[in-house]
Amino acid sequence: MKRELASPSGQSQYSLLSTHFYDVSRMKVFRGFNHPNRAHQCALTIGNFDGVHRGHQAMLALLKNEAAHRGVPSCVMTFEPHPRDFFAKLHKKPELAPARIATLRDKLLELERCGIDQVVVLPFDERLASQTPDDFIQSVLVNGLGVKYLLVGDDFRFGTQRAGDYGMLDAAGQKLGFDVARMNSYEVHGLRVSSSAVRDALGRGDMAGVARLLGRPYSISGHVVHGRKLGRGLGASSAGADDGFRTLNLRFSHWKPAAGGIFNVEVHGLTSQPLPGVANLGIRPSLDPHDVNGGRVLLETHCLNWPASIGAEGGYGKIIRVDLLHKLHEELKYDSLDALTLGIAKDCNDAREFFAKRSV
Repeated sequence: MKRELASPSGQSQYSLLSTHFYDVSRMKVFRGFNHPNRAHQCALTIGNFDGVHRGHQAMLALLKNEAAHRGVPSCVMTFEPHPRDFFAKLHKKPELAPARIATLRDKLLELERCGIDQVVVLPFDERLASQTPDDFIQSVLVNGLGVKYLLVGDDFRFGTQRAGDYGMLDAAGQKLGFDVARMNSYEVHGLRVSSSAVRDALGRGDMAGVARLLGRPYSISGHVVHGRKLGRGLGASSAGADDGFRTLNLRFSHWKPAAGGIFNVEVHGLTSQPLPGVANLGIRPSLDPHDVNGGRVLLETHCLNWPASIGAEGGYGKIIRVDLLHKLHEELKYDSLDALTLGIAKDCNDAREFFAKRSV
């Protein structure tokens, strides 16, 4: 299924935070809760849902079941920016901002895949950060969303100074007419599944461990954008042939990824079958003022067998998903283009060996 997130006016998913509503296939996404297309009652869960891991998936399955019993849509409330991003900026301490497992786009796609009916994205700002727990319950949960059932995690806190907890929600629910439930931790092989555990595994480059926690390969998706087109000249069959290490570039302006380095990958969305490749995920240095990708997070993917059907330019603008299957090594610095070409060639050879063993 093609999952381009678009508003009725045709805006891409990267316009989400300036768009009040759009429909992601079956799932509806809202910025804020004051919108006529949003259901007036719902079964709700609240969280950042970074990565939408197996613990999240279990919670969402329970939410869907409770929503069906009550005849109301299932709803996820999440935040953008992440609350810790807000406080990092407020206190001018960028180190407090968490590494992120997924972009907002990928989070929404996974929530849709889990069958959620609607998502409310609240901007985490000073107003929300200073809201008392009682005000949050009354103005957001009751008046804003018409919550009939609320499901939270075992460590859920809310309101200014994180003063609100499950006990406060449960008491308010009995008074105001909504049910409240708390879900305990979800474990896989004795390990508590959490976004922190996923980030730790990504930091170690343990992509098999990440896949166990997520229940799927770790992936990044987006629109292919133009770069400087230098790779196509490296390792080309002849001067000017531009058939060297051509790349599919996904660029992210405001994302601090939990992963980085060189990976064996599979690319989905260009052909009917996934394409094996090798990719570099990292921050492009911003030394060249003419580099449109300078200073931004960039995922550069080279397909080992470039599909002839798209030619040299046919990938631009397409939506692709890149599954990061195995980490080869951290990013390396090369002192010349020749050394860089040899390094890329070695990574491609190592990737071919990986996929050859995988197919046996």
